[in-house]
Amino acid sequence: MAEVVLDKISKVYVDGTKAVDSIDLNIQDGEFLVLVGPSGCGKTTVLRMIAGLEETTGGTLRIGSRVVNRVPSRDRDLAMVFQSYALYPHLDVHDNIAFGLRLRKVPRPEIERLVNNAATTLGLMKHLGRRPRALSGGQRQRVAMGRAIVRNPAAFLMDEPLSNLDAKLRVQMRTEIARITRQLGVTTIYVTHDQTEAMTLGDRVAVMRHGVLQQVATPQELYDRPANLFVAGFIGSPAMNLLTGVFTEHGDTVRLRVGDQSMPVAPALLSARPGLRGHFGREIAVGIRPEDMEDARIADTRAGAVLRASVDLTEALGSDILVHFGVNATAVLTEDIKELARDAGVESVAGDGHVGLVARVSPRSQVREGDEVDIVVDTARLHVFDMDSGLSIW
Repeated sequence: MAEVVLDKISKVYVDGTKAVDSIDLNIQDGEFLVLVGPSGCGKTTVLRMIAGLEETTGGTLRIGSRVVNRVPSRDRDLAMVFQSYALYPHLDVHDNIAFGLRLRKVPRPEIERLVNNAATTLGLMKHLGRRPRALSGGQRQRVAMGRAIVRNPAAFLMDEPLSNLDAKLRVQMRTEIARITRQLGVTTIYVTHDQTEAMTLGDRVAVMRHGVLQQVATPQELYDRPANLFVAGFIGSPAMNLLTGVFTEHGDTVRLRVGDQSMPVAPALLSARPGLRGHFGREIAVGIRPEDMEDARIADTRAGAVLRASVDLTEALGSDILVHFGVNATAVLTEDIKELARDAGVESVAGDGHVGLVARVSPRSQVREGDEVDIVVDTARLHVFDMDSGLSIW
């Protein structure tokens, strides 16, 4: 086990393309760090540079106490688990797991001990004599992990290892990876496009955009305190609702104007974000998490923070209902948000003067498509961002 340190690591290709821009990152010994971001953000390039499969063009890369910029991949003491399982079809499970050990001329008794230990950990003992074609996708992924585990590496590097599995298997294997890596205590760097994997697996999550780190934090901190509009829009499912608003002060009351509607703001928001006062009277980006809204017919409306809305669609999930509704307002159309929309395959983030929002409401709600409803907003939990810089206002 070892810490992995990236000190101003960069990658510029010969055509001038800057894939990674001066990244500083310290992955602690035994930590599970997830690199996440849209396609093309540079996360896989970072992993490949750590692995030695890509050369760095700037900065210093350390694994443990060694600077490894010029150390060949085979000598970095790392184990990789790829999107493709890369199993040998003519070898059984036992020999696939043992393959690397035999190349290193590990004594046979030690090979047997290591393979059996890995197979026990991964629930593969009864499959040791089977070939890959006789295994399910989840079992093949376990074999690929077993091949990494037996090496007892300084760190695991995982590149989208679950992307070839169906939804049910992904959930199952996500749980297995979390259990195994914590049991082994091995430093793990995990690349994914799936934010659910990032949030459930990572001790910390590093969000990337255009080769630049946007924020590195625990999953809960990323969710509760996103550093900027990009992180706010990327982390969360359904995504944070974003629209343009103006805060104004009326005596002892602060109000938020959204389009043609206005609502009072809880004093707790100003206590948590005193910097917001410096933005009164100016258009800023306002973020509302879906779970911070509720159907007014079953919620406490004494605070008076209510949005009048028309319901476009409802999705009953059993534990709650997702209510898609529209309000007359101005959408946030910064480059961050446009990029997130493109990455999600959405052509447009809003119609003319109409912003679509999503609320996660109680299953007791009787709201239906086509209804005109009042949606209560927990204004103490609003997120606010400077429109020019995209940074969160604190």
